Amino acid sequence: MDDFNNTIDPSCLQEAPLAIDIIKQLDVFGIILYSILTLMATLSLLVFLEECIYIYRKVPSPKKTTIIWVNGAAPVIATMSCLGLWIPKAIMFTDMTSASYFAIVVYKFLILMLEECGGDEEFLRRCGGNKMRISTGPCCCCCRCLPSVTVTRRTLFLLKLGSLQFAVLKTVFTVISIVLWTNGNFDLSDLEITGTTIWINPFVGVLTIIALWPVAIMFIHLRTTLRSQQIIPKYAMYQLVLVLSQLQTAIINILALNGDIACAPPFSSQVRGSLMNQQLLILEMFIITLVTRLLYRRHYDPLPAFDMHEEDNEENVKIVLQGEKGDDMA
Repeated sequence: MDDFNNTIDPSCLQEAPLAIDIIKQLDVFGIILYSILTLMATLSLLVFLEECIYIYRKVPSPKKTTIIWVNGAAPVIATMSCLGLWIPKAIMFTDMTSASYFAIVVYKFLILMLEECGGDEEFLRRCGGNKMRISTGPCCCCCRCLPSVTVTRRTLFLLKLGSLQFAVLKTVFTVISIVLWTNGNFDLSDLEITGTTIWINPFVGVLTIIALWPVAIMFIHLRTTLRSQQIIPKYAMYQLVLVLSQLQTAIINILALNGDIACAPPFSSQVRGSLMNQQLLILEMFIITLVTRLLYRRHYDPLPAFDMHEEDNEENVKIVLQGEKGDDMA
């Protein structure tokens, strides 16, 4: 065992280097790479700020606040990734900040779909009494036997609560994790049963699945109604941010913990994997920021007002036409 340890570069067993150490070891390619990625993160933030000004001026309240929250997901993740790229010791904090922000975005996207309908009351007028399919991902996509539920005020409250709990509890667990880390009780690489990481992370994963379920249910129910508002590509961008910021990060971290990502002094395997993830996220979030700008920075005509007596009028017209047809035959 001693011979094996002697063959490992001591730098591969060290913690993340300081920012000044990163700058000193950069070669020409590294300088160009870091400069381009920093420029992308900066442009993402500037595009978002410009979009906020447009939305604040053109979109009525309270929808403009919700749109700004949803649009901020990609720029915030890109900015946090850029900070983590330059300051590797802060990667845990930047990742947790991005995850906490996206937890709020999950709830805000559900609210956005409701506000595109005109708000809670207008949604209940349009869809009240209709059936809503709940056999959808990520919880019950295979459970086709689940019965549909009726859209009521109570159903809407439960859907909103299912997403809101993630926004609140994710922030709470982030604070708890940081407090435990300062006391030496929280370590992402410690997967022992006695460690806190093995208990906190799976629980947060369950909360994530529970929060995503109401959003998927609402999207399935409203995707036809909100087609004119480009809700399908908006939902696709929201899902893409989710996959890249959560699933991609988890996969790379697992590979790094298993040693599948080679050590490159002064970066250990885990730190190098985290830096690779930050680089990918900056590029991906920059592209998503540009796409979401095309989707949200434009004017959409509001949905036509819902007439509660429209179906009755149609039935009356049918009855009148049938009566006239019977008179003609007589």
